[in-house]
Amino acid sequence: QLQLVESGGGTVQSGGSLRLSCAASRFSKDSYIIGWFRQVPVKPREGISCFNSLDGTTNIGDSVKGRFTTSKDNRNSTVILQMDNLKPEDTARYYCASQRIFRGFTSCPIAIDAFTSWGEGTQVTVSS
Repeated sequence: QLQLVESGGGTVQSGGSLRLSCAASRFSKDSYIIGWFRQVPVKPREGISCFNSLDGTTNIGDSVKGRFTTSKDNRNSTVILQMDNLKPEDTARYYCASQRIFRGFTSCPIAIDAFTSWGEGTQVTVSS
């Protein structure tokens, strides 16, 4: 399994922005799909986004479409979740996840069972 480290969480007012990063040493060497998920206590983990490093495909969940984007920062081999126009209901612990892929893999599923490596998460709190 790949070791993933999330950063960039914090507290922000409603309407503000945060930029989460997911770092892994092998992002620059191999191809992965990298997903972002979030979870609040007593609720299931919710899929937010997916980035396919092989072909650049992205997939954004309906609940955050138009406000969140995901991309890869090639300068430091991290995958970014840019969150704009944040709302109190975006408050959650955010996790990145990865799964190694190989040539010909063109999809980008936002599904928990598509990923085998998970980070510890970073807390995002949006105040009203």
